Amino acid sequence: MTRNLELNGQPVTVAVPDDTERLLYALREQCDQIGPKFGCGVAQCGACTVLVDGVISRSCIVPLAAVPEGATVRTLDGLGTVDDPHPMQAAFIDKQAAQCAFCINGMIMGAVGWIESRMASGNSSVPSRAETADFLSGASEGNPFNYVCRCGAHNRILDAIHAAAVEMTS
Repeated sequence: MTRNLELNGQPVTVAVPDDTERLLYALREQCDQIGPKFGCGVAQCGACTVLVDGVISRSCIVPLAAVPEGATVRTLDGLGTVDDPHPMQAAFIDKQAAQCAFCINGMIMGAVGWIESRMASGNSSVPSRAETADFLSGASEGNPFNYVCRCGAHNRILDAIHAAAVEMTS
């Protein structure tokens, strides 16, 4: 099976021998993406989070066959650069919101997708700390995912998402 995708703004073609091959493996093994990681393998931790056509997706459970032909896929690898980081990346650095950083791919990509989807639906307000905590815990409306940081950096992660949201919504 072959899929043509737009990965971080660049056309790519990936081919897998089995329709059940997960998007995560195609991204990591064929496209050299190191942002999305294998964490739990059952969509519970968020380490594999990517945006597919702007929708938060857990690439560890999404078969490549379920990704539409021509879909846009955004990963942490293409979000910003060292010289020009995305506001969410800059905020995570500024707030020192990463400890071991294994979860940070999911935290950043999930938060970017969440804030962008809020803005696309007409809500350009900065989310409150409680709204952000609900998003990260999977308790917010329409969000089936939670995000797990085993290092206990949640307060700094909340601060970073808030700081990035201020910049992204202004």
